[in-house]
Amino acid sequence: MAIVVAGASGLLGTALIGGLRAAGLQVTRLVRQAPASPDEARWDPGSGHVDDGVLRGAEGVVCLSGTPINRRWSEDAKRDIVQSRLRSVGTLRQAIERLDDPPGVFVTASGVDFYGDTGELTIDESAPKGHGFLADLCEQWEAAADTSATRNAQLRTGLVLTGKGGALKPMLPIFKMGLGAPLGNGRQWWSWITVDDWVQATVHILKNPEISGPVNLTGVNPVTNREFSQILAKSLKRPMMPIPVPKTALKLGLGDFGDEALLSSHRIIPKKLVDSGYAFAHTHLDQALAAVL
Repeated sequence: MAIVVAGASGLLGTALIGGLRAAGLQVTRLVRQAPASPDEARWDPGSGHVDDGVLRGAEGVVCLSGTPINRRWSEDAKRDIVQSRLRSVGTLRQAIERLDDPPGVFVTASGVDFYGDTGELTIDESAPKGHGFLADLCEQWEAAADTSATRNAQLRTGLVLTGKGGALKPMLPIFKMGLGAPLGNGRQWWSWITVDDWVQATVHILKNPEISGPVNLTGVNPVTNREFSQILAKSLKRPMMPIPVPKTALKLGLGDFGDEALLSSHRIIPKKLVDSGYAFAHTHLDQALAAVL
């Protein structure tokens, strides 16, 4: 099985490349500079260019490309966040649609932010779109990737746990100093998944022709932010600060990003993955943190 991957140099893309190769799959990485190795091919999503020949013969295409979200959201930053994603998936979708024999599956990134702040509700893939910049982004992102030319799957990813960066990167130094604390009231739900499960679930989706549409890439046991903070502190053998980080401080320091990304509640379950028979390697947060730290 030959897979073409865009966004291969990012944290998740790098992990996915390793997982695909370990599963015995042939991988071609799309890069924006001149190819430096036989497994690379050049593309330019800014101008909408990708060589159709790169996709011809591939059995699957994965697009994880997009500029970082974890920054202050000026109007320019929001525009960049949206356009980088729409151009990337749009370029590949159009190339797929030009082929007489397109790849069997087109897998694209998205996020659990699609559902907005869902409070205490337990949410699966059947839930409607929520409100906010990130929910609107996910809706546009998924729509830009939609094509009738092949099977589509959108990865609505939760909080990915890895010792190599990602969501834990800014948290670990603070918690290692014993200064970690819940954010806001700490009652917001965080739906997490280890990077190993994220990779293996994506490979599972690529190989399973019965899975299509949005797929929640989260673990089976979401926790509240307070529980997450307590378990992380315990995993590092450090105390947790009794006083939470005020919502106003997060808003002041991070703007709307802090409000939407850190304080919104996402109690998400991966119904499609579970129903399709995917077996999670990490089902509880203490076990997951022990594995990734």
